[in-house]
Amino acid sequence: MLSIVGFFLGFAALLGGNFLEGGSLASLVNGPAALIVVGGTIGAAVLQTPLHGLRRAMTLLQWIFRPPQEQFQYGINRVVGWARAARKDGVLGLELVSEREPDPFSRKGLQLLVDGSKSEVIRQVLETDLLVAEQRDHEAAQFFESMGGYAPTVGIIGAVIGLIHVMRHLADPSQLGPGIAIAFVATIYGVAFANLLLIPIANKLKCCIREQSQYKELIIEGLIGIAEGENPSVLETRLSGYLY
Repeated sequence: MLSIVGFFLGFAALLGGNFLEGGSLASLVNGPAALIVVGGTIGAAVLQTPLHGLRRAMTLLQWIFRPPQEQFQYGINRVVGWARAARKDGVLGLELVSEREPDPFSRKGLQLLVDGSKSEVIRQVLETDLLVAEQRDHEAAQFFESMGGYAPTVGIIGAVIGLIHVMRHLADPSQLGPGIAIAFVATIYGVAFANLLLIPIANKLKCCIREQSQYKELIIEGLIGIAEGENPSVLETRLSGYLY
């Protein structure tokens, strides 16, 4: 919901300022400029992005309006429950829990724990998974960030193209003013596209990725505590540092 509010607020401020300056909506509408900016920006970003990164970027795009909500308190409660079960029945008592665990990351950690892996091995395996997933998602967010970098420059290119066409009518002064105004619409498109949409999208995705990584770190620390036989109450107190 906040993403939708921010999106409309940003563009409403842009359009509202234009109206207060005496402009009209028609003065900001230019099909060729939009084609140059949007098409050129997407083309440049696609050119630098590998196919798997592009697919992941399209998958993460839904996070803008429906970001994953990691419930840290719920995660702590789950880990403490595992710790109490392990203290009561031993780590082998978590075998059934691991088979029913819906989260692949947590399930992998529980299976390592049940298999008797040392805490160093559990940490190494899970942190590798965490880093790989984090890097993959950051590459996807980089797709939108790179678009935010290209858009203003492509907007300038669009403005220059428009000015080239204006120069053809130097003999007719009545067409110079409107022609120059239309040419600079491409610059507005590029800057607005970057700063009101693309860069905020990239930063929103990075926030979601960081939150997911912190949740996985919580799971890792919890499983390591269980493997080392840490008291469930002490473990709960230590993991409460992830709450904010």
